[in-house]
Amino acid sequence: MKLAGKVALVTGGSRGIGRACVQALAKEGAKVAFTYNSNSEAANNVVKELELDQREAIAFKADAADGQRAQEVIDAVVEKWGTLDILVNNAGIIKDGLLAAMSEENWLAVINTNLNSVYHYCHAGIRPMMSARKGRIINISSVAAHNGNPGQTNYAATKGGIEGFTRCLAKEVGRRGITVNAVAPGFIATDMTEAIRNAAEAEITKHIALKRLGQPEDIANAVVFFASDDSAYVTGHVMTVDGGLTLGSGM
Repeated sequence: MKLAGKVALVTGGSRGIGRACVQALAKEGAKVAFTYNSNSEAANNVVKELELDQREAIAFKADAADGQRAQEVIDAVVEKWGTLDILVNNAGIIKDGLLAAMSEENWLAVINTNLNSVYHYCHAGIRPMMSARKGRIINISSVAAHNGNPGQTNYAATKGGIEGFTRCLAKEVGRRGITVNAVAPGFIATDMTEAIRNAAEAEITKHIALKRLGQPEDIANAVVFFASDDSAYVTGHVMTVDGGLTLGSGM
């Protein structure tokens, strides 16, 4: 197991990509904490599934945009397991709409959850990592940062910000043995994309070289790579995992 003895924290880990990351990290031997915003039942189910598989896991209810709560979560993880080796910033929402009609509330909600949460958890998380002189930070971006989709100025802005943040932080903490990388998913079959899939899955698939939508596990596999020693000499990198979606002129 590539991550035996490691301690990981995943934000937004009760469903979709986050849940797949929690499961994949635990499968590789890590003790895994994760945050969730509101669905306690889903979070408890994840913990129970891992415990049945003899894995250690703990869930924290936390609004990703709450900086004080981020510090509390990091402190609780370090107190429980003594360290923090892996941080996966996955929490995210969408509130799509054309800019001309986008409310400030929807703009700020996406900025606060998707981008400010990365600041909050990295700001708190790098401190134990710097003390230990080791660590892995993996931020979840999106191909929307590169392509630009109508109605996603708020979402794309956060993901572009995450990629710039990733490169800068990688330069800041590399000397302490900490790597910082990002994964940019394409169109992944999750609850968050269900409405779009129901309306246009066949059309979307036409633009994907592999002719299928991605699964959360496809992203989790990339996260495990960045979390493990397999990527020990990789930092500041954004890995696109999109089945070839961005190769063409489509979405």
